[in-house]
Amino acid sequence: MHKKVLLLLSFLLISLTISAQKPKKLTSNQIYEKVQKLNFLGSALYIAAHPDDENTRLIAYLSNHEKARTGYLSLTRGDGGQNLIGPEMRELLGVIRTQELLAARGVDGGEQRFSRANDFGYSKHPDETLEIWDKDKVLADVVWAIRTFKPDVIINRFNHRTPGTTHGHHTSSAMLSVEAFDLANDKSKYPEQLQHTGTWKPNRLFFNTSWWFYGSQEAFEKADKSKMLNFDIGTYYPLKGLSNNELAAIASSQHLCQGFGRLTTRGTQTEYVEFLKGEFPKDKKDIFSGINTTWNRVEGGGEIGDILYDVEQNFDFVNPSKHLPDLLKAYQKVQKLKDEHWKNIKTKELKEIIEACAGLYLEASAESSSATPNSSVNIDFEVLNRSGVSMELSSIKVLPENKKIIKDLDLANNEKKTFTETISIPEIPFSSPYWLQKPWSLGMYTVESQQLRGKPETPRPIQVQFDLMIEDVSISFVKPVVHRYSKRDKGEIYEPFEVLPKVTTKLLNKVLVFSSEKSQKVTVEVRSGAKNTNGTVALKAPKGWKVTPNEAKFSIDQKGDIQLIDFMVTPTQNESEGVLKAIAKINGKTYDKELIEINYSHIPKQSVLLPSQAKVVRMDIKKNGTKIGYIQGSGDAIPESLQQIGYEVTELNVNEINGNLEQFDAVVVGIRAYNTIKELQFKQKYLLEYVKNGGNVIVQYNTNRRVDVQAPYDLQLSRDRVTDENASVTFLAKDHSILNYPNKITEADFEGWVQERGLYFPNKWSKEYTPILSMHDKGESSKKGSLLIAKYGKGNYIYTGLSFFRELPAGVSGAYKLFANLLSVKENTVINEK
Repeated sequence: MHKKVLLLLSFLLISLTISAQKPKKLTSNQIYEKVQKLNFLGSALYIAAHPDDENTRLIAYLSNHEKARTGYLSLTRGDGGQNLIGPEMRELLGVIRTQELLAARGVDGGEQRFSRANDFGYSKHPDETLEIWDKDKVLADVVWAIRTFKPDVIINRFNHRTPGTTHGHHTSSAMLSVEAFDLANDKSKYPEQLQHTGTWKPNRLFFNTSWWFYGSQEAFEKADKSKMLNFDIGTYYPLKGLSNNELAAIASSQHLCQGFGRLTTRGTQTEYVEFLKGEFPKDKKDIFSGINTTWNRVEGGGEIGDILYDVEQNFDFVNPSKHLPDLLKAYQKVQKLKDEHWKNIKTKELKEIIEACAGLYLEASAESSSATPNSSVNIDFEVLNRSGVSMELSSIKVLPENKKIIKDLDLANNEKKTFTETISIPEIPFSSPYWLQKPWSLGMYTVESQQLRGKPETPRPIQVQFDLMIEDVSISFVKPVVHRYSKRDKGEIYEPFEVLPKVTTKLLNKVLVFSSEKSQKVTVEVRSGAKNTNGTVALKAPKGWKVTPNEAKFSIDQKGDIQLIDFMVTPTQNESEGVLKAIAKINGKTYDKELIEINYSHIPKQSVLLPSQAKVVRMDIKKNGTKIGYIQGSGDAIPESLQQIGYEVTELNVNEINGNLEQFDAVVVGIRAYNTIKELQFKQKYLLEYVKNGGNVIVQYNTNRRVDVQAPYDLQLSRDRVTDENASVTFLAKDHSILNYPNKITEADFEGWVQERGLYFPNKWSKEYTPILSMHDKGESSKKGSLLIAKYGKGNYIYTGLSFFRELPAGVSGAYKLFANLLSVKENTVINEK
């Protein structure tokens, strides 16, 4: 039975993944549901801190059962989390999670918003969170979200009254929401926003509570529920053939990089929201009780409602196009509404319904997936009317250039019109996530444009406006230019069309470690964004470092091709670090960006432009041994980092481990390996045999949920962590070889760490283990489980929750030295040597 359910979920996810890349083509059922939502004039905004915090069950219920316009404001993009599907971390992980959130909203029917807050990692208290985030700026963004979305109802995912009991980001999201609820209607607060929107007073604010917040189901049953609303979110949608909870599970399963793939669920389920502020609803089963959500809500809406309620009541599922005359009549009346907010929302919704009822297909597909500013590109247009309604394409307009091209084409039923136009790409900003276009801090992204703040993604650079006459009504539809093509093994593929630089560069290693004064070859990858690209490239080094040659020429004939150019970089004599930048020049114009393409099947292809640079570190580091076996877990860049200091690293296929490990000086198990690789439990005997015979195994952190790392002696994982990357570190075993051989580890080696000290430390272990370090966050007891070592047979078993997976790719010298010591523990190493 489980296999059948998993198969069904896999099919649904694949179907949604495929359709997510392509234009929406609505069925009659979906059109009818759009009409139902068209006739509901109410909004709800759900607020939390991260991707995956949202309650997709409640969002789906509000959007599909209540028919409300429902949004999710995630204060961060999840930049500080983990990635189970690839190597992307930090800001690149935020790009992936943004798209996964959009995919989830595409399933549950919600809309997506963000703030400028940067997910800097786990925080234990909102005081720390709001200091690093810059409370006033994030609060301004929450106010902006309320003023622009204009929700009648706001729902917080977390409890604002219990700081310190959960992630500081979580509590902060609720605290900011409670404060913003009143500020959004105050003209004196953030007056600069009022140039683009008006103030807004939501009707009521709730906290989405449950037994979890009370500690147990028993405690929740005894709780005072006089201020709580509850409703059954297990409702079944016959038009979808899915229950609300099935829909919600599919939406949650879009968060693939977080490992949120899950089984669907069905049946009745009660959801609770606790009233916090505003007007208490008259009906405790209806979150919108007492709020006018009909067309009579807006001046002039009564006439529109008379038309559209009739369309809903008498909807023709066999021939939806018969409703086009009424829909067009309603469209014209909506254009006369004085309420700009509802006018814009309902215009967009009506256009989508009109387009679907007419079977209208409008496409502008570029000959390639990108072009450069001040260039030309051929666009293939396809226009098709699949209804009996009179229709004409009068013109097209290319945006943002506003170039109008007269067409005057009659669109007879099912007679496809195709044509090609050559358009010019103006001098516009390059395609890249808008929040990554300016330097950012640990806690905040820099977004200067008020109107961009909160948007889930950057507006598409080139769009086409199709100007039509439908039954003598002038109406326009705007479509982004795409790149449509096919592959024999994948079928039809849609990709976003991007505007990219003429040339980009890439340093193949993001951290370059120099363990001696010896020069190293540094390779720069030059990639052409256009045909026949010629210029020079140079490396700009920090003070005291030398680069030869000063510059080199490149010449690339084909667009998308690359050329590799080598430089020799000589470090300083003493320990130092800095940034090495790759800079290309073409006809006097400078290009200093790296193009990073993120291309997973479940989200649209993403093009990210970041500074083309690498951190260079000159350190005196010693190591013992050369050959390392590495078992990847959920994905990290430690193998590449170890190669930087001269190790020969072999990534091991778990299924091929069968006692053939004696060739390695050490074997390292990657982060969350026991969480993510089921087969590892069957190979543990070979790892322990390797240790027993004199080998050295280093196991990095795993989460403590349903996992057994099968250590040689008892070891219990916990949720203990030290989130302050500057927390003081005490050496418990000062004379242990790990702190002395081959590198002498001092307190200075724990300076410059990023994001955290470590996570998911063991909190209980048997006497065979020696704890090496002690550390703690402010106000907490000491945590001694960050680094444990045990002698097992002739070898050593090491378990560490220290965040080497963050520190090594960041070029933290002390982390490199300590990790080299872990790798260098040998059979004849004296434990606790003086």
